[in-house]
Amino acid sequence: MIRAVLPHPLLAAGLFGAWLLLSEPVSPGDIAVALIAALTIPHVMRLLEPDRSGVRSPGALIQLAGYVAVDVVRSNYAVATIILGRRKRERVSGFIHVPLDLRNRYGLAVLAIILTSTPGTLWVQYDRPSGRLLLHVLDLIEEQEWIDLIKGRYERLLLEIFP
Repeated sequence: MIRAVLPHPLLAAGLFGAWLLLSEPVSPGDIAVALIAALTIPHVMRLLEPDRSGVRSPGALIQLAGYVAVDVVRSNYAVATIILGRRKRERVSGFIHVPLDLRNRYGLAVLAIILTSTPGTLWVQYDRPSGRLLLHVLDLIEEQEWIDLIKGRYERLLLEIFP
């Protein structure tokens, strides 16, 4: 019964309290607006609620987190050497297309965060019908190495983690 009136009671309480804290000094009109906001916004949130997604393999999640931590540190070092000009060869940046088997939107979101937070790579575009990811790489030596790295190191684990 309470969920019909307040689908997200904690959100409603938080909205009500935050509204009153931001409306100091509090007037009866502020209380009325806070109450209206607290009763209506959770209903809007219920309409926007995404599908539930569970983690299928916590071990793969821990392994993925370790890979990401190591790769971010390694990429920071590589990008720093490029920027500081300590590499003798010319840097070649470019775009690559990575064919992905991953279709779960949560898995794709995590992959986007991983690739964008790793210095030297940037998620540019994802084509849902073909499953192709367009990725920009700052130091593109061998395209197939990047594809193998993303598919073997990240996508493989994300397919285990997300159903």
